[in-house]
Amino acid sequence: MLRIYLSQNGHLALADHATGLAFQEPVTWFDLFNPSADETRFVEEHLGIAIPTRDEMQEIELSDRLYQEDGAEFMTMTATAKLDSDYPVKVPVTFVLKGATLVTVRHADPKPFQTYATRIQKPNGAVCETGELVMLGLLEAMIDRIADALERAGNEVDGISREVFRKSTASATKKTRDLQSLIEQIGQKGDLLTTIRESLVSIGRLVAYHVALEGSTARKAAKESRQRVKLIQRDAASLGDHALFLSNKINFLLDATLGLINLEQNQIIKIFSVAAVVFLPPTLVASIYGMNFEIIPELHWQLGYPYALAAMAISALLPYLYFKRRGWL
Repeated sequence: MLRIYLSQNGHLALADHATGLAFQEPVTWFDLFNPSADETRFVEEHLGIAIPTRDEMQEIELSDRLYQEDGAEFMTMTATAKLDSDYPVKVPVTFVLKGATLVTVRHADPKPFQTYATRIQKPNGAVCETGELVMLGLLEAMIDRIADALERAGNEVDGISREVFRKSTASATKKTRDLQSLIEQIGQKGDLLTTIRESLVSIGRLVAYHVALEGSTARKAAKESRQRVKLIQRDAASLGDHALFLSNKINFLLDATLGLINLEQNQIIKIFSVAAVVFLPPTLVASIYGMNFEIIPELHWQLGYPYALAAMAISALLPYLYFKRRGWL
């Protein structure tokens, strides 16, 4: 799908690319979402550039993500999608800046693209005279989305922390099952924070490359652009620190949860060990009087049976009282 946005009085309006190249207003933004070969070729011919393929966008080398070619800046970042779900995904998004025109290439639909495209088409929306301002606006929308996800993740991590360290009167089996469920939640939050941190690092690298490129050329950014770039860098750095803090807290909760599970298992093992020791003396008494020897002094004793039962009960009670007194039960 190809969306073309034209600049009209400082704002953007969605146009139909079926009219070909006969645009009365300058094109500010080409948005390629799962583009077909014809749509990709249309943009390439219009700007005189080569759009990177999906495989090229997934390269992790910095030289394949941030480079100049045909007088245009090619900047690929790792964006996040489905942050509201339990399984967020990482998707590559490429920004191509040539002159005052921006091209975005993506094969997923992160929510910031939808919200930003809706906002800039409103009469009172943000001013987007150049493709650079559109790119900065998209990055700001992504950071806002990440900030909301981090705030939500922080509240959920606090809830997990209260659940891990709460006092419970439930049985050991129930408590162990709850802790196992908490481990799954901790794992999901860890994956989310890892995805967010990777996206924030990617944004920081993209903006730093764009700023360095501006400084090495005769083209100077407008004052508004410089201020927005600094704000994006500062927000990305602060959110990265917050994500790192939450990741450390997640690791602590994981260690604590595993420790509690080990304690529960040790408690169960201890109960079985004590039970084995308690029933060992009665078993010994029963084994002695169960031997099939012809001469046993108590064999014909009238009180032999009650005596054996009493001996077994006392031999079981004494270890139990000893363990109870020592606080092992």
